[in-house]
Amino acid sequence: MKSNASDELKRKAGESAAELVEDGMIIGLGTGSTVAHTIRRIGERIKSEGMRIKAVPTSYQSEMLAIESSIELTTLQQHPRLDIAIDGADQADENLNVIKGGGAAHTREKIVSFAARRFVVVVDEGKLSDKLSIPVPLEVISFASPLVEDAIKGLGGNAVLRNAIQKDGPVISDSGNIIMDADFGVIDDPAGLSHALSGIPGLVEHGIFLNVSEIHAAGKKGVSLITRNISR
Repeated sequence: MKSNASDELKRKAGESAAELVEDGMIIGLGTGSTVAHTIRRIGERIKSEGMRIKAVPTSYQSEMLAIESSIELTTLQQHPRLDIAIDGADQADENLNVIKGGGAAHTREKIVSFAARRFVVVVDEGKLSDKLSIPVPLEVISFASPLVEDAIKGLGGNAVLRNAIQKDGPVISDSGNIIMDADFGVIDDPAGLSHALSGIPGLVEHGIFLNVSEIHAAGKKGVSLITRNISR
């Protein structure tokens, strides 16, 4: 029952953001179980309303689901500026800082989010927290993993290799890099940590996102909208 209730909240959050998409838009599609509901709902709207949109997916999973949902695909090479990007998150704080990367797609997700004029995150209310505190996903060039691990220790964290579940060995991103998870405990300064992580050679990208425009958070009483103004 608990998993069914959780999936229902994910569905409500994902479908709420899908209503932001308008005819003619070029959109970014994130990765994960919540945004999967967004993708399916957009597909339903295309069929029922005759909308014409194009989408840039952030992973193989999202690409396949978009095709299944009759969403026309495009690339950043063809459309370097997007109208909106919609994605899920593993945790979000009260200042709209989020941690992403549970699906190992955070590098492409961050690129797409920064290409968009509006970046919308969809979550169930269980993902909301006063402060970020879960491990931060890192996409790392394997050659640099010892350097990255040592640098994380210097920042007060502990980085471990993420191992695959249904195969031997590490999780590999769509770009062919390994994924590590760095535990810093409670993160009091997400912006400062983000800057420090971005300066580590061999660390391709980290999962702290500071550019969220709004969050659609689904709870028992409905979907709450958390917003702020971002000058882009």
